[in-house]
Amino acid sequence: MHTIQVHDKSFIGFLSHEEILTRIEAMGNQINADYKGKSPLFIAILNGSFMFASDLFKSLNIEAEICFIKLASYKGIKSTGQVTTSIGLDVSLKDRDIILIEDIVDTGKTLHEFLPQLFDQNPSSIRIASLLHKPDALLYPIKVDYLGFEVPNKFLVGYGLDYDGLGRNLKDIYQLKIIE
Repeated sequence: MHTIQVHDKSFIGFLSHEEILTRIEAMGNQINADYKGKSPLFIAILNGSFMFASDLFKSLNIEAEICFIKLASYKGIKSTGQVTTSIGLDVSLKDRDIILIEDIVDTGKTLHEFLPQLFDQNPSSIRIASLLHKPDALLYPIKVDYLGFEVPNKFLVGYGLDYDGLGRNLKDIYQLKIIE
């Protein structure tokens, strides 16, 4: 991987597409084992999780459904501190096993605000599958049940992650290059 430019920032290679797909396949195998004989509902949080959700869903061999919700808390490379919902759920969660698909859990604010709304709908269970987790940035007690990679508290782009709308289409993940 090489250095890339997105808007006004430089990013260096961090995780290759091959590393990402290998880890997602292992996550899918674990979910297949944990939900054998069940039919969970996956809720993918847009926009960032769309590539991860697609590859994770393709790795499943159990019966499963998927739907999408759009939540946002970032502008540029900083969290706004506010979670907004643009597209809501259109399915019943009552007595369903739910697996939330998130691209990255950093501060945990988005899920901290969204999880109570899900619990109010009386699902059987809720688990979280996240490709990335920044434990050093975590401000809320969020437990990731299916984790791709723990990553340092650096800004990342690629494989669904963006910087002001650009970079989501990159198949690898890059981290912000710090110029000293």
